[in-house]
Amino acid sequence: TTVPEAPQNLQVVHKNRTGVTVNWTAPGNTSNGPIDGYFVRFWVEGNVSLFFLSTVPAEVKHVKATLIDNNAVHITCKNQSVFGPYAEFILIWENDEKPERKSKCEFKRENLLYLKNYTFKIFVFNGEHSGTPVVGSIKTRYNSRALIIFLVFLIVVTVIALMLVLYKIYDLHKKKLSNSSEGVNLVAVKDDDKQLLNIEPIPSELLLDTYKRKIADEGRLFLEEFQSIPRVFSKFSIKEAKKSHNQNKNRYIDILPYDHNRVELSEMPGDPGSDYINASYIDGFKEPRKYIAAQGPKDETTDDFWRMIWEQKATIIVMVTRCEEGKKNKCAQYWPSMENGTATYGDIIVKIYESKTCPDYVIQKLHITNGRERTAGRDVTHIQFTSWPDHGVPEDPHLLLKLRRRVNALSNFFSGPIVVHCSAGVGRTGTYIGIDAMLEGLDAEGRVDVYGYIVKLRRQRCLMVQVESQYILIHQALVEYNQYGETEISLSELHSSLNNLKRKDHPSEPSLLEAEFQRLPSYKGWRTQNIGNRDENKSKNRNANSIPYDFNRVPIRHEEDCSREAEHDSDESSDEDSDCEESSKYINASFITGYWGPKAMIATQGPLQETISDFWQMVFQRKVKVIVMLTELKEGDQELCAQYWGEGKKTYGGIEVQMADVNSGPSYTIRAFDVAHLKTKETQKVYQYQYHQWSGCDVPETPKDLVSMILNIKQKLPARPLTEDSRRTRSVPLLVHCCDGSQQTGVFCALMTLLESAETEEVIDVFQVVKSLRRTRLGMVSTFEQYQFLYDTIASTYPAQNGQIKKNSQQEDKVEFCSEVGKSDQETDLITTDLAPPRPEEIEAPEICDGSKAADSTKGTESSTNGPTTAVLT
Repeated sequence: TTVPEAPQNLQVVHKNRTGVTVNWTAPGNTSNGPIDGYFVRFWVEGNVSLFFLSTVPAEVKHVKATLIDNNAVHITCKNQSVFGPYAEFILIWENDEKPERKSKCEFKRENLLYLKNYTFKIFVFNGEHSGTPVVGSIKTRYNSRALIIFLVFLIVVTVIALMLVLYKIYDLHKKKLSNSSEGVNLVAVKDDDKQLLNIEPIPSELLLDTYKRKIADEGRLFLEEFQSIPRVFSKFSIKEAKKSHNQNKNRYIDILPYDHNRVELSEMPGDPGSDYINASYIDGFKEPRKYIAAQGPKDETTDDFWRMIWEQKATIIVMVTRCEEGKKNKCAQYWPSMENGTATYGDIIVKIYESKTCPDYVIQKLHITNGRERTAGRDVTHIQFTSWPDHGVPEDPHLLLKLRRRVNALSNFFSGPIVVHCSAGVGRTGTYIGIDAMLEGLDAEGRVDVYGYIVKLRRQRCLMVQVESQYILIHQALVEYNQYGETEISLSELHSSLNNLKRKDHPSEPSLLEAEFQRLPSYKGWRTQNIGNRDENKSKNRNANSIPYDFNRVPIRHEEDCSREAEHDSDESSDEDSDCEESSKYINASFITGYWGPKAMIATQGPLQETISDFWQMVFQRKVKVIVMLTELKEGDQELCAQYWGEGKKTYGGIEVQMADVNSGPSYTIRAFDVAHLKTKETQKVYQYQYHQWSGCDVPETPKDLVSMILNIKQKLPARPLTEDSRRTRSVPLLVHCCDGSQQTGVFCALMTLLESAETEEVIDVFQVVKSLRRTRLGMVSTFEQYQFLYDTIASTYPAQNGQIKKNSQQEDKVEFCSEVGKSDQETDLITTDLAPPRPEEIEAPEICDGSKAADSTKGTESSTNGPTTAVLT
């Protein structure tokens, strides 16, 4: 080592008897190293004393405290000048006076408390003096390992507890299923019978009054009756359904067939439970085992279902559900599609050879054979009712009466039981069976015992007629049938039936046709008309007696709503988003039910001058394709309809209308319009058919011209709705108006529907069609002359030849629309077609039924003698 230089300026500054004070300064040159202290030597009377003098060391720096675990700390630091012979680092923790000493500034402390804030101080000791302490702090973390262990423990305990609960439930359910409980049920049986009411059968003449009395006060009496019927008659055992090998064959665990009347299949060797299916024999009005009530087949029970159809010799299956409703599976599709043609279910081979789709039902013609037997096959008719809503019951009981007619027309003496099923095989199934049996009783005895028969149904299958609304629906169907009778006529019997209806036994008495018309309900005041009668809307009505009902009026969305909807596909949304009374504009127009369902047409008054822009807004928003105008603009000095179009381009509000072409004939004129929305730039092609032979008279002068026009119009309309989604779209392709939107309009809408029915099903029901129209708008088909006109027009459209109905043969019009760029306006407006006026008996309505069976028809051209002779628009 290098020797330091001597200190400078050594002086004795004080002395006395016992001591001396000496001071000095550090050497001037410290290049040989830092001065940490001084050695001092004293001589006192020959004795030498030596000691070392030092000063306080500097405080440590760069103190760093780090967590090396959730509750372990590592602390380091660096020292500065020590001013002593050595350096010792000392660490003292808060509330712990025991210091830790290290020659190197590095400390580790473990096993601290979790989530606690710790304070410590650290300093240097140089042998004589301690440096200034530096204070620091650190906080430990939570014990994550313990938390994870706790959560895992909690999950394990919860799973174990859940498994114990599920096992307990399973054990209780198993014990419940295995117990016959017949001894216990003796008391329950007594209670079942005790709670039944003594309800007298209802004579036919009192049906309507009894219904009105029971439906009053929110149906209180109906509810009392319905709730008094036991849901399950517990005296009847259900052992077979509860056996373990049969439980997965049941769609619902609480809807099981009784043992005493369950349908038993033939046993298959080595297959326990092979004789079981969730189906029950049901007695008819007088006929035992007339029906089989079954659950909708599951995928795993379709083989059993077809085995039942074969063994029971059933030829009719009535399906009162759709396979899927509200995104819930209700029933497996247990028959082959037309595309596949044939499918095999176990030993049964099912072949489909015809499928016919009608508005409320689909009829499939099937042929079944048994692969194990050499016997001949058998035809089976499958009829599926598709108009039962997802929730509630059909609004019009006539739909179920119509279904019954179709089913009864198929049955014969050699048929086995009629198989009826929905999903569970109790609610809708029981309702249909109840209606069929009670109508049979009404015809046979002139009275009905609905209550007694539902009790009988419940004794044969639990929960038959499942809810109160279904119980009420049975009564409504009976009232409908009793009040109005059967008014449907097949085309093959139309002429003889019409002659019979028109015949009068006595000149002073009404004919049967007149009596039928007089039975029609007017429905006046049956729904509210508040919106149309508001002060601000009264001026928009042409006739104060023709105001639309609130429930089916056509709302017009405001412009801002239209702009928002233009960003989306408005045709995909429901009407509900715009039918709010307060957020839509009023126009005197009503949605009308057509053959294929509700909202098939719009009936409206002839526009007033002030409502023309609203009229075109409605046409545009509802994507109307054809406007039918059944009036002239004026009759004498009286305006019947404002002219809502003009030559060339006209703007009405935000809608631009350009008449692209016009063709006039003696009976009707066809106009083509290009309709554009000025804001969205969207365009639509709209055709107007103005019929000229109906002014100032109650019925058209030449019915065949009107029918010809209707057939022509149908070619402009889109195909009928095939799916539920398309039924919910906002588009209404056909708009019909006369002066008040009721008189001529009602007759036209009725005729359109009747022609569709005749073409599709070869039946007509003038009474029910007119009755349905009267529910949608006041004044529809209001006179007997109009009512008789409908019958006569259909009869003349389908004339009888040699006792047979001759169906019309009609070919689509050959149409060419010339719109080449560069031609003159006159040339561009030309529309050519091949139109030859046929005789009326040669007019054939097109086959629009979804009959997959090929229909042979000779096609010829179609027109009207009095229609446009030079053009029909496309």
